[in-house]
Amino acid sequence: MEHGHAHAGASTSRPVILAQGLTRDFLLHNRLCPIEWSDDDHLIVAAAPNAHLVALDELAYVYGSRLTTREMPEGDLARYIERLTTNADRSIELARASESDDENASDVRDLANQPPVIRYVNLLVRDAYDASASDIHLEATRTGLAARFRLDGVLVAALDPPPALHHAIVSRIKLLAELDISERRRPQDGRIRVRLEARELDLRVSTVPTMHGESVVLRLLDRGGRPVGLAELGMSRAVQENVARLAARPHGMLLVTGPTGSGKTTTLYSALQGRNAPAEKIITVEDPIEYQLAGITQVPVHRQAGVTFDSALRAILRQDPDVIMVGEMRDRETAEVAVQAAMTGHLVFSTLHTNDAVGAIPRLLDLGVPDYLVAATVEGVLAQRLVRRICDDCTTTYFPSPEQVAALAGRPVGRVELRHGVGCQSCRGTGFRGRLGLFELLLLTDDVKDAIASGKPRAELREAAIDSGMLPLREDGWRNVQAGLTTVEEVFRVVQD
Repeated sequence: MEHGHAHAGASTSRPVILAQGLTRDFLLHNRLCPIEWSDDDHLIVAAAPNAHLVALDELAYVYGSRLTTREMPEGDLARYIERLTTNADRSIELARASESDDENASDVRDLANQPPVIRYVNLLVRDAYDASASDIHLEATRTGLAARFRLDGVLVAALDPPPALHHAIVSRIKLLAELDISERRRPQDGRIRVRLEARELDLRVSTVPTMHGESVVLRLLDRGGRPVGLAELGMSRAVQENVARLAARPHGMLLVTGPTGSGKTTTLYSALQGRNAPAEKIITVEDPIEYQLAGITQVPVHRQAGVTFDSALRAILRQDPDVIMVGEMRDRETAEVAVQAAMTGHLVFSTLHTNDAVGAIPRLLDLGVPDYLVAATVEGVLAQRLVRRICDDCTTTYFPSPEQVAALAGRPVGRVELRHGVGCQSCRGTGFRGRLGLFELLLLTDDVKDAIASGKPRAELREAAIDSGMLPLREDGWRNVQAGLTTVEEVFRVVQD
């Protein structure tokens, strides 16, 4: 048997399973955990600084292998033990109960409260939070549940549960979200509140029936999180100054557009923070409330109770507001009330789902807002996307293809040296860690308003916007690529002309 630290760059050939007779309590007590097999068939064992190394002999015996130890902080070690023991718990009793749980709701409830199920769900949420994931996807497949996290906008593999626990894990989540565990034939939505150390998380839960069982998505919302300032979003100085100026106006409308998950609400909160909350009445209507801000009245949408964006907006106009934030304008009624509010001396912030800033204009027209009211109320439209930021720990220089760079820059620029990440432990091998925004700001100048009022087609509207100083998303992407913050490929992933 060999003791000592494994080489940090060692590659592995196969994972470790829990040996027969080895228990979770034994590993926790001795502060040791088998984690992987090395290429030369040594068992790599993680050991806390205060581990009981005499227990290594027993591990060597039950695995029939020589050992190599790797020192690991005690908190990380406990997580490896949870993974190993959770994956190992595949008892016949649980499997049988899982197969018959649609026949007996009390059996389902008992199954969902089994320790292996509780440990897996807790571990999954903890892993997602530690990785700064925005969503947890549990997808029903032919062989069981597949788990993935959405990290920086991209799905990556997570710790899969044992196949025998498929229905038990879904039932556990539905119980926590106060959903109907006996109903598997229709989609359901709910929420779970979780405390992790000093942080409170809200988990938005969505279940849908699929061919192989129910699939679940959990959206992680940090109740203790604070919105960032405009300066931290990655805007160019000119865009930041213009957005701050628009957000300080006494009336009118500022719209933020982009696809789902592009950070629109975060940008609106950042703009709201520039207002003088103690001297103003600021009210928001949101679904859900993602940040809690002092001095601001926040109204959650509750469709089952009849509280929609439209009805809530009509109600809060009777609350004498100065500034109103509407989470989303998705129907004619909401758009009409928001425009009327902007016309009658209120400043209105809201979002739309469009591909670019100019697209907000035909979208408002589609919602039934007359073109003259669009020109009279909308002061600016900010379109945005989120791209992954290059990992600081593994960034290096490279030379991309001149054709690809020319396509992004909009002109030939020759052979240029740029940066990208090669992948490391900090970024889980992706080369990216964190995100930043790409922005294009449409200011409704007199020329743009004239084009709207005269019914010009979208292409001419965009031409007028660019003539008035709007820099397209692609050009803002090139700015960030040149600054070494993201890559050409990443910009093309999210920006399409």
